[in-house]
Amino acid sequence: MSKNKRRFISGATCPKCDSMDTMVLFIENNVEKVECVKCHHQMVQPEGAVQGATRQFEQVIGVFTPDD
Repeated sequence: MSKNKRRFISGATCPKCDSMDTMVLFIENNVEKVECVKCHHQMVQPEGAVQGATRQFEQVIGVFTPDD
């Protein structure tokens, strides 16, 4: 059993219970999910929607990958 890393999303508000700073991002079965730690409301964004949200002229300088 592997432990999933959960990261809080600063300033995010839960669409169900309106609580701020209770949303966490984690990966489950290679799918990114967001969950409210207060009311347990979950959201999953389909892969196609993630690709469609990429900005046309955005350039990535580098990707930060923290050590485990």
